[in-house]
Amino acid sequence: MRPGVLALPNAPSDFLGAVGSNGLLTCASAAGHYGLWVLESPPSQHVSCLHARANQYVNHRARSVPVHPYLPLVGLADVLIHALHCLPKEQSAVIVESALRRDETVRSFLLERLEGPRNGRARAALDAVTGCAESALEVVTRLMFVDAGLQVETQVRIDGVGRVDFLLEGCLVVEVDGDAYHSTRRERTRDQRRNNMTIAGG
Repeated sequence: MRPGVLALPNAPSDFLGAVGSNGLLTCASAAGHYGLWVLESPPSQHVSCLHARANQYVNHRARSVPVHPYLPLVGLADVLIHALHCLPKEQSAVIVESALRRDETVRSFLLERLEGPRNGRARAALDAVTGCAESALEVVTRLMFVDAGLQVETQVRIDGVGRVDFLLEGCLVVEVDGDAYHSTRRERTRDQRRNNMTIAGG
């Protein structure tokens, strides 16, 4: 790729792009490599180049934690910080939510790196994260309800039914059923029984 840097023919193209710019992947471009939820792939690659210009990429220069030990990625905390600064609220909330759910970091650790007036937008995006969603779809759904001005409770336990995804305005149950856990006949029957019990219970 350049003097002293070699790549195998099957090396991932996003890794090649980052290393070719003398940088590391970050933000939405790195989140998937850490196993985090990503709402959509970014149109441009996000990298962190400290000493070079990454003209064709979105460059996040600042780093606050050690980088990945062997992959061309910034540290996980910096992936989250960069996402909070850069991406639309729902996209960054999805990424950060998945990290909090897996206990990869804690909110206070991120807030320490978001002090000062220039970080207001990022702190507002972090405020949209609860850490209790079970999927990216639940994060987006909750944000849509909140933005619509509805009173939203998440992961509410109802007698005779169990835990439900959302309770709106104290009376309307909303379940977000994705294919991962709701696609088999047995799972659909279970969901229908829960729906019937919810309706029968008022």
